[in-house]
Amino acid sequence: MQSGTVSFRPSRYDGGGMRYLRFQCWLDALVHDNDGLATIYFEEVRRHVGTDAAHLYGGFLATLTAWCEREQVAYQGVPVGTIKRFATGKGNADKHAVLAAVTARGFRPADDNEADAIAILLWAMETRGGVL
Repeated sequence: MQSGTVSFRPSRYDGGGMRYLRFQCWLDALVHDNDGLATIYFEEVRRHVGTDAAHLYGGFLATLTAWCEREQVAYQGVPVGTIKRFATGKGNADKHAVLAAVTARGFRPADDNEADAIAILLWAMETRGGVL
């Protein structure tokens, strides 16, 4: 298992679609580096703080799902509350609680985003993608 964070933030000279092209290239590299992918689980966000956040999420979601369809990789969104409840026992836990819960399980996430990703992975493994 490997984890970490990646930034797709464009530079001031990039066009609006560059972050999504970088995201696609990163997905391609994951497939190459890991001899394929069986399933991608991602944080399913239904509420956004602002319009820009909603637009960015929509762009990443469209890019991810189109890429998965093209590459025939299964994908599943995991609601935020499900992740928090799995990690901490509370569906409305804050970021620090999820970070602490993942750390208590022996991981060393760099930040709350990596902690969320690890929690999603653990949830997927322990519940077989929500089947149990």
